[in-house]
Amino acid sequence: MTDIFCALIKSELGLDVVKEYRFHLTRKWRFDYAIPSRMISIEVEGGAFSQGRHTRGKGFVADMEKYNTAVCLGWRLIRVTPSQLITMQTVQYIQMLTEI
Repeated sequence: MTDIFCALIKSELGLDVVKEYRFHLTRKWRFDYAIPSRMISIEVEGGAFSQGRHTRGKGFVADMEKYNTAVCLGWRLIRVTPSQLITMQTVQYIQMLTEI
């Protein structure tokens, strides 16, 4: 089954997107989506308005460690909510990063 976001980015930008991409050799960290050829990661931040794991202290700090490590390894990060994922705005963010 094809992921809608992966298909959208392939059709709009011609880029291959990997879902649940493991980016760290020793930690079990994964990006929700990644474009490894361009070192672009997309994280979908669920629970932003419902006190989910990502907005509570321990989860927030753990995400900061993951994101900061990813940036130190050369990854560029786009963070979106679930409702923002499959939008032209997210496509435009990715396109802007590919032009840098």
